[in-house]
Amino acid sequence: MEDKEKLEYEIKELIISALALEDIGPSDIESEAVLFVEGLGLDSIDALELAMALEERYGVKIGEDPELNQEIFASVRNLAGFVSENRTQ
Repeated sequence: MEDKEKLEYEIKELIISALALEDIGPSDIESEAVLFVEGLGLDSIDALELAMALEERYGVKIGEDPELNQEIFASVRNLAGFVSENRTQ
């Protein structure tokens, strides 16, 4: 598995565990699928929990810019790109 794919898989696992999603596995989440509203149907509370989990696991800080955050959280692929560029762990 390529590093990028491995990171995407880890983030899918993190999403499932951090948000206590049941009856879903990492392979059920498309890397390019929309995470909020459509797709997984996540909401703003989920975004906060996910941001905290990403910070704890990878040392990345999610800022206050709503437009940038919307881009970061658009999909697993975008999250993986952000983490790989900003991770400290």
